Amino acid sequence: MSDENKPLIFEVSQNNFEDLVVHNSSHLPVLVEFMGIWSEPCIKTEYILSDLAKEFPGGFVFAKVDIDEQEELKQQFSITNIPTLAVFKDGKEVQREEGELQQEELRILLKHYGVLRKSDELRDQARIKHMAGDTQSAIMLLTQAISSDPSNTRIALDMVQIFLDINELEQAQALFDKLPESAKTKDMGLSISSQLNFIRLAQNTSGIDSLKVQMLSTPNDYQVRFDLAVCLFAQHEIEEGMEMLFFIQENESSFKEGAAREMIGMICNMLANTNPEESGAYRQRLANLISE
Repeated sequence: MSDENKPLIFEVSQNNFEDLVVHNSSHLPVLVEFMGIWSEPCIKTEYILSDLAKEFPGGFVFAKVDIDEQEELKQQFSITNIPTLAVFKDGKEVQREEGELQQEELRILLKHYGVLRKSDELRDQARIKHMAGDTQSAIMLLTQAISSDPSNTRIALDMVQIFLDINELEQAQALFDKLPESAKTKDMGLSISSQLNFIRLAQNTSGIDSLKVQMLSTPNDYQVRFDLAVCLFAQHEIEEGMEMLFFIQENESSFKEGAAREMIGMICNMLANTNPEESGAYRQRLANLISE
């Protein structure tokens, strides 16, 4: 436990559970993932927790329990669903979460136990300022955060999002292009990349206000609805945009060789990391339509 620069990741068994989990929890929060190595949600959660353990070396212990190998521990802790994440502090289980958790959810959980980057506190403050309409103060806070912690690429992604929100597309794209590929291909980066693509596509339409007027007069004009969906996605109005696409899919599935279905799938992929339940619901709705 003395090497604070080393990620604390262990595979736990019945024999070493007391030492690695119970004893260590007197010093640090211990996150125990009860998992099956054959389960994709378990593997995804494991990867995220491993990355976080590397980001916060010495900040918490990540303990992995393979329920197929450790039947006694599975029974002892009444594990019925996987992944199950149990948090231990001071020798006791203090929190339990069932099901796959996304990176931001795990960051919030760790923050509750004092595991966070100081720059993330500034990010939270900036988010509150921006949502309250004080965007200039938000930008100043993010500038301060990135100066103190330049390796935290989520700060730059927050700045890109603000630029998108205030329609500064060129600044958003320029900053996004400077980010490493690792940041662009993770949850937040993928979401922003999709927004940038939809904004570019939306620039080739007549605009959201004009399209809404056109839709009222020609509700069965599928091109208008498709273009409107693009504009809505550019503004991150996912639900309303999806309704446009599902209207097309329900009434004219062959429109532009299945363009509505293809874009629904694209949005589902975009949502898969940040909102898997919503993504799954849309996929099921699409599957039901196709099977009819």
